[in-house]
Amino acid sequence: MQLSYAQNLEDYHLDLVFEGQPQGTYVDVGGGHPVADNVSFWFYLKGWRGLVVEPQDALAGIYKGVRPRDHVVSCLAGRADGEAEFHVVDRLHGFSTTVREHAAGAAQFGAGYTTIAKPVRTLAALCAEAGLDRIDFLKIDVEGAEAEVIAGLDFSRWRPRVVVVEAVAPGSMADAWTAWEPALLGAGYRFVFFDRLNRFYVADEAADLARRFPLEPTPWDRVRHLWDCGKAPERPDHPDHALAAVLQAGLFASLPTLEPLLIERLVARGLAATGAGPFSAAIADRLVGAAELPRPRALVTDLAGLLTTDELRAALGRIASRYDGGLPES
Repeated sequence: MQLSYAQNLEDYHLDLVFEGQPQGTYVDVGGGHPVADNVSFWFYLKGWRGLVVEPQDALAGIYKGVRPRDHVVSCLAGRADGEAEFHVVDRLHGFSTTVREHAAGAAQFGAGYTTIAKPVRTLAALCAEAGLDRIDFLKIDVEGAEAEVIAGLDFSRWRPRVVVVEAVAPGSMADAWTAWEPALLGAGYRFVFFDRLNRFYVADEAADLARRFPLEPTPWDRVRHLWDCGKAPERPDHPDHALAAVLQAGLFASLPTLEPLLIERLVARGLAATGAGPFSAAIADRLVGAAELPRPRALVTDLAGLLTTDELRAALGRIASRYDGGLPES
């Protein structure tokens, strides 16, 4: 492995355990983004597939375009089917949780949260629905609700060979595994490795895998990490810089001919991604740039209205002119 996608080298350590296995199945509970800080993405790239449980709709929706082989469900996993409050943390999606005090703790990082109702399914029901038989590894990262997830899996029917569970409390990083470890040990699993964030367990019948874990967590600089690569268009050393540059040029060249609805979606997504806040007249004025306009500018207060103005059309044309053949490259 040259590039780790996981938060704490979990994919690297699991790759040591499953080295030489080109096909396999994972269950990723609390999958998060399908690529960034993701434990199972490396295995998807190897040719594996599996079940991903991710209750944040915006994140779950990305999987279809990146990981079409996976069975993705946007719900909570718990000890019984039903419904529960889910606290969605702004920006820091990894802190979103069913445990209100953990969501509130994100305030120390300047993030608030909103509370929504989400359906709860047992992991046993989800595994059956996904048609899973053999499971190579089960990963659980649910910000304090790990015991609930573990309680919902029938370990007499499904026997993940390796179980990886985040073992410290969000924010405080205090030990948190005493709430759920007895259930795993009682189900025929033994603890084999702690990477200072997660605890790894091996099923009794797969005890040979325990020898493949390192004695100590792997040094952080053993491989590159996705976050170190920066933004693809801006970094020539990013593994996808060439594609990003071509896509950026293609998008910019196409701007004046894109459907207004698509432009509206792109602008709205960009405003959200840059933290610009709700659309306003001030934002509209900033978006159309500082180029001279030989008449008073239109006053707009909503994004749909901005799309109908000469100012925005002119801005799109100016941007595109360096990519669509209007102006030669300097």
